[in-house]
Amino acid sequence: MSGAATFAGRWAEAVAAGRDRPFLAFEAPSGAVTAWTYGEFDDVVARAAGALASMGVRKGAAVHVALTNCPTFVAAWLAAARLGAWIVPSDPGSTAPELAGHITRTCPVVGLCGAARADAYTEAAAGRAAVIEVDEAGPVVALAGAPVAGDVVAPRDRLAVMFTSGTTSAPKGVEVTQANYAFAGDVMAAAAALRADDRQLVVLPLFHANAQYYPFASAISAGASVALVHAFSASRFLEQAARHGATCASLFAAPMRMILARGAAPVEGLRLRHVWYAQNVTGEQYDTLAGLFGCRPRQLYGMTETIPAVLSNRALAPVPDSMGVPTLGCEVALRAADGGPVPDGETGEVVVRGEPGVTVFAGYLDDPVTTEASFIDGWFRTGDLAHRSDGRYFFDGRRSDVLKVAGENVSVVEVEAVLSEHPSVLEAAVVGEPDPIRDEVPVGFVVLQPGAAAVSTGELLQWCESRLAKAKRPVRIDIVDELPRTSVGKIRKFLLKR
Repeated sequence: MSGAATFAGRWAEAVAAGRDRPFLAFEAPSGAVTAWTYGEFDDVVARAAGALASMGVRKGAAVHVALTNCPTFVAAWLAAARLGAWIVPSDPGSTAPELAGHITRTCPVVGLCGAARADAYTEAAAGRAAVIEVDEAGPVVALAGAPVAGDVVAPRDRLAVMFTSGTTSAPKGVEVTQANYAFAGDVMAAAAALRADDRQLVVLPLFHANAQYYPFASAISAGASVALVHAFSASRFLEQAARHGATCASLFAAPMRMILARGAAPVEGLRLRHVWYAQNVTGEQYDTLAGLFGCRPRQLYGMTETIPAVLSNRALAPVPDSMGVPTLGCEVALRAADGGPVPDGETGEVVVRGEPGVTVFAGYLDDPVTTEASFIDGWFRTGDLAHRSDGRYFFDGRRSDVLKVAGENVSVVEVEAVLSEHPSVLEAAVVGEPDPIRDEVPVGFVVLQPGAAAVSTGELLQWCESRLAKAKRPVRIDIVDELPRTSVGKIRKFLLKR
């Protein structure tokens, strides 16, 4: 794609278009709020770039970031874009060995960490990177050098390596370019019909692609503002949205269920007109959430590798259990196991076509073999299964979510949906367990709805027996307090299998 934009260019354009427009409002753990205009934060970015440059960060160098949601994270990200450097965002709650793995694989010049975890981070860095301790609740003082203008950057310059969540296997390093971030922002701003007077509420962790791609990059593309909260709070989400005047937000199904589990009530002054969400909720949960939000949430589908959400529900008549239709500017199809096309109504693998390093990710870090295997005839293989009806796509699980029970294909998504429909069940997960006779069999794990009527595993098994064919019925159901999750709420099923 000739003439692709850069993320550094998108930021410069937003600043030039309105230095006095609001850009960022940060709510600290204390509840105190600090705000910056585009011009004011551009000055912060210039000083942050100067601080990083003084420590040896040059074009092509890496900056490791292990921070909770805070202004310093945003400043480091935009400063790296200005310098032509790249960030490696990691979960700040990671163990020292996990952090050490990311640092070893990316060789950063500088590492940023919260002061509270400085000891564990210094152990992880082991002298391989200069460590900067950050007051995550305060202003951007740890990165405040002499302002610099930055370097000339190109669309395919690397801007981040994000390690995947590892829900089914070890994380891979996804390479994201300047052009990727610009494309994500442009596509997601258009999909949400974002205007300069909109305000995105960001409660999901910034080290994850969702928060970076959908609300933050889109806000910069549209010249809109962002209300950044230090961490998600189910009990305070609606109140925070109202207090900050948020018009848009992005969530996952798990946080939405948490909002419901806390018994959320309508809040006066709420201005939400648009809410993205990923992964299915039940019809009853959707209706309740729509009433609380004052708008009909729109499900979408995307991955770190696909850059924007390549499927999204349109604003008019969104379908709650559908991932949506191909987002404007994105190309999506279904492929059969033999690589052929899949007709409507039949399940196939979701594949996405795009230009690596511009409209889809550039590749996996230092892993050309896996990168090549992830594409077929120019289409990126997501590993997710879906079927299509009337142009809409419906999720049917991961390739690994289809069990072979005595020769029959069983989708764990279908079994999970049946378990989740029980009035006493908040959420459910199903995995396969080896069986000497039937090869593998489904096993269920459920979290009960707080305050709902008590239910036994025997009653849940009977519930499934009356609703599922024999091969699809779980052989065992365990009631658990919570399901193991990634930082954004995705269930880590390989831990359940253990």
